[in-house]
Amino acid sequence: MNYRSFDHLSADTQEWIVDLPDDLDLIVGIPRSGMLVSNLLSLHLNLPMTDIEGLQEHRLLQTGERYAGEFDVSAFSKILIVDDTVYKGGAMTEARETVESLDLSAETHYGAVYVDEGSERFVDTYAQTLPFPRVFEWNMMHHDFLNDACVDLDGILCRDPTPAENDDGPNYREFLTTVSPKCVPSVEIGRIVTCRLEKYREETAAWLDEHGIEYDELVMMQYPDKAARVAAGDHAEYKADVYQSTDAKLFIESSHTQARKIARQTSKPVYSKERNVMLQQGYFNRVAREGRASIEAVQSDPVRYVNQLRSDPVDFVKRASSVFL
Repeated sequence: MNYRSFDHLSADTQEWIVDLPDDLDLIVGIPRSGMLVSNLLSLHLNLPMTDIEGLQEHRLLQTGERYAGEFDVSAFSKILIVDDTVYKGGAMTEARETVESLDLSAETHYGAVYVDEGSERFVDTYAQTLPFPRVFEWNMMHHDFLNDACVDLDGILCRDPTPAENDDGPNYREFLTTVSPKCVPSVEIGRIVTCRLEKYREETAAWLDEHGIEYDELVMMQYPDKAARVAAGDHAEYKADVYQSTDAKLFIESSHTQARKIARQTSKPVYSKERNVMLQQGYFNRVAREGRASIEAVQSDPVRYVNQLRSDPVDFVKRASSVFL
């Protein structure tokens, strides 16, 4: 599973700039996600930007002393039309047909940050080839692959209950019925896998229906009460068992600790919302390598690391945690 975050998009877009055509004077984004890229390029290159509709209507999405309100399209000589990604090429082909119908005198180029293997033919320039399956931070909860995913509930679709709310009684039932959603996916979720107890199915299902969250299956824990669930302490194992028993391609989990356990037990991709990382075998191999390298470095020069710990304990622990956690 190839994953890209907003941080990746920003870095990859900036790196792509050196390969773009020279002397561009207008950036045009393909809504919606292409507007992320057009905004980044507009800022980095200090160029005006618009979207496809704005190009048709001679309207910029950026104001300033040079570019305000309507514009004469003939004032621009080299235009870049961009999207975040190209897979089957439908959106890029539609954008190309629309732009060509305008019969512009400007030289037009088409590009995307990420293209699938074989879809390079739809663009003139791109930053990276990123094969499918892939998932992006900005469309994770609004993409059809959610149909084949397992999704945590508390911490993803709504916030976690506070200790006072989590009393396995009236306060908890009030939380279940009144908590506001954090995210309402625009597509159906394959399986919602939650550590909520089965006895709260009615309240949970009613809340999901109230907020328009569609799903195929709601999987809940079978313990009689919170005390039994806490005593068992098998939250991640339970989620991993559900994930492993299905053909789901991704598990979206709020807790990084649980995400690590699920990924290790299943050897399948798990997205950790807490850390904004995709956990899969490559991740664990990298962590193991970095861990071994760090241990060897400490063994080779222990005095240096003791001095670092003494001078700034907080920073030392933070950097050590980034390697081992």
